[in-house]
Amino acid sequence: MNRVLPAVRLRVPTHEDAFAWHGLFDDPDVMEFQGGRAAELSVYEELTARQRRHDAELGFCLWTVLDESGQVIGFTGAQPWERDWGPVGMIEIGWRLGREHWGKGYVTAAARQTLARVRAAGVPAVVAMVDARNSRSIAVTQRLGMRLAETFTTRASRRAGHCYRLELGAVDGE
Repeated sequence: MNRVLPAVRLRVPTHEDAFAWHGLFDDPDVMEFQGGRAAELSVYEELTARQRRHDAELGFCLWTVLDESGQVIGFTGAQPWERDWGPVGMIEIGWRLGREHWGKGYVTAAARQTLARVRAAGVPAVVAMVDARNSRSIAVTQRLGMRLAETFTTRASRRAGHCYRLELGAVDGE
């Protein structure tokens, strides 16, 4: 069953978006699979600055997601995998929304825009690293046409995770 997805707009994150992200993600439910609590504001300030650099240098980043009314509701996008384990050298897609925006199709709509943009930037394949217990994000990877490539155990939390992969020359489920 294909449902109509909401209209979303992606933009390069501004410095002000760090404050919005910090507020949206200051929720244990939102952060359940990212350590359970929100990071300090300074982490989001650095993250938005890094994303502006990624956009300038690579043509993609973790973009701020705006809903139909122009309200910041979270982020989605792509960035190089930054750790020395896992899919080293790959481009990872990811998403995070404020709790009140879950279940409305925003992530799928925004992630499809992300795939189109990274494909246009010449990225041949992407991965999504997902906690094995995160059924909502796993469902998004399936809607995008991603396939489970490997399972792993995270170094820090020792939790099971999944690495989903999508070749961007392939049909992406749109």
